[in-house]
Amino acid sequence: MKATMVPAIPTLHAEMLSRLQFNSFGYFLHEVNRSNGLVLDKTAPNWPASIAAVGMALSAFPVGVSRGFVSREEAVERTLTTLRFLADSDQSGSADSTGYKGFYFHFLDCRSGQRAWNSELSSIDTALLMGGVLASGVFFDAPGADETEIRRLSKQLYERVEWDWMLDGQDTLCHGWKPESGFLSYHWQGYDEALMLYLIALGSPTHPIPPRCYAAWCATYEWKEIYDISFLYAGPLFIHQMSHIWCDLRGIRDDFMRAHDCDYFENSRRATLIQQQYAMRNPLGFKHVGEYCWGISASDGPGAVTRKVDGVSRTFYDYIARGAPYGPDDGTLAPWAVAASLPFAPEIVAPTLAHLKTLHLHVPNPYGFKASFNPAFHVPGGDGVGWVSPYHFGINEGPTVLMIENHRSGMLWSLMRRCACLRDGLQRAGFTGGWLEAQAAAQPPTGSP
Repeated sequence: MKATMVPAIPTLHAEMLSRLQFNSFGYFLHEVNRSNGLVLDKTAPNWPASIAAVGMALSAFPVGVSRGFVSREEAVERTLTTLRFLADSDQSGSADSTGYKGFYFHFLDCRSGQRAWNSELSSIDTALLMGGVLASGVFFDAPGADETEIRRLSKQLYERVEWDWMLDGQDTLCHGWKPESGFLSYHWQGYDEALMLYLIALGSPTHPIPPRCYAAWCATYEWKEIYDISFLYAGPLFIHQMSHIWCDLRGIRDDFMRAHDCDYFENSRRATLIQQQYAMRNPLGFKHVGEYCWGISASDGPGAVTRKVDGVSRTFYDYIARGAPYGPDDGTLAPWAVAASLPFAPEIVAPTLAHLKTLHLHVPNPYGFKASFNPAFHVPGGDGVGWVSPYHFGINEGPTVLMIENHRSGMLWSLMRRCACLRDGLQRAGFTGGWLEAQAAAQPPTGSP
C-alpha cells in the first residue's frame, strides 16, 4: 500500500482555518459550568451537559495552550476542576447519580452533575470522555503539584472504568446500561465510531476486554465499492472522523486492513471523496449540493415534516445520522463534518469550507459555523440559505478544533502516541507497522496512565 499523500492548501484557506479553529475553541471557554467543568451538549436554554463534549474540551485545552488561545495556567485550572468533579462524583449507579463502574451517563445536569433525561450509562460517550482524560494526563507533564494531580486523576479515572463489565457476557461491547432496566439490547456492530472505544478498552491495565472482542467487532464490517472507490463502509462522515481525533492511524493496519491493502486513515480519505462524488452526482436533485457543497453526517435538522419543494415531495428529519450514498438524506449539510475531514482530503475540504463561508452561515455566530443548514427547507423571512440550525453543539466544535490541529501540526496525534494504554490497545487489536513499530523499536511509551 502506498502512503497517502496529503496535498497542501493555499495560504488564504490556511488563514480561514485558523480563524475557524479559534472561534470553535471558544465554545469550551464559554459554554461550561466553571464550578464543575461540565460542558453543554448544545446552546439551547436549560440544556444538559454531554460527557462527550467534556472529553472534547479536555482534548482541546492542550491545543488551545499551544496556539495561545488560553494560558497554560487557565487550562490547568479548568482541567483540574473537571477531573476533580469526575473523580468525586456519585458512582453508585442510582437513577440520579453521575455514573457507575467508571462509566458516566450520557447527559448530566450542568449544575448538579446528576443524570439527565433518564439517559443511558454510555459506553461510547465514556470512551470519548476518556480520550480527553488521557490526553490531559499526557500533555500536562510539568512537575508542579497541579499538573502532577492532573496525571494522577487521569490515571485514576481511566483505570476504574470496568470495560469488561460492559460486554454483558458477549464478545462485543454493549451500547450502554440503565439502572431501571440493565444493559441495553444493542451491541456495537459494523464499522462505526466505536474504534476508539475498543482500543482503549483493550488497553486497560485494570479491566481490559480480550482481543477476541475486537475480532468479533471487525467480523461485522462491510467492504463496499461505490463510484469505483473501494472502502470500509459507513454512511455518516462522523464515523470516519471520531476515532481519528486521538489516534494516529496513518500507515498502521489491523488484520482487516491488511487483507484489503489499506489503513483507516486512507479509508477515511476515500469516504470523504465519496461524499463529494455523491454531491456532484446529486441523485435526489437538490439545488444547493455540488462539488463544494456537501457534508452529510449525524446532525441537527429542520424537523420531522414532509413538504413539497419545487414540485417534489421531500421528507425532512430532526437530529438523525444522515449518510451518503444510501441515506437518509433530506438535503441537510453539516459544515463541521466537512471541517473534521480536513486531514484526509484538504484539497477538497478547504475550498468547500470557503464556499460555505460565502453563505454567511457563520454570521452572527461566536463559534464558527452553525451546526447544519438546509436550503431546500424554506424559512419565511429567511436570508436565502433556508433553514439554519439555531444551535452549536460541543460534539461538533470539538472535532473542528482538533482535526484542524491534526491537519496543521499533528499535535494531538503526536501527544497520544505517548499514551501507553492506547498503544497497548492498538497492539492487542493486532495493529502493526508505521509509527507503532518505529516507536517500539526506539523506546517504550511514556505518559499517564
